Amino acid sequence: MNKYELALVVNAKIEDEARNKVVEDVKGLVTRFGGNITDVEEWGKKKLAYEIQKMNEGYYYFIHFESESSAPGEIESRIRIMENVLRFLCVRQ
Repeated sequence: MNKYELALVVNAKIEDEARNKVVEDVKGLVTRFGGNITDVEEWGKKKLAYEIQKMNEGYYYFIHFESESSAPGEIESRIRIMENVLRFLCVRQ
């Protein structure tokens, strides 16, 4: 099992319930592909370094998990098509 950190930037213009649903969906993807979530950090609303899709702010989340080496690729391919996720990055710790 490898340790990973998944960084998410979620659209700041959506409601709190919709934003929480996006995070829950991503956590569901991690567990679906055999990962164990160890920690979820919510950094809150931050100003973006540059404009993304005409937005200047986003909500930052960091999800720490353990999984096999094949899981991050599967998770990223599913996150890529989520419309309220502005940016994401999964790195091995």
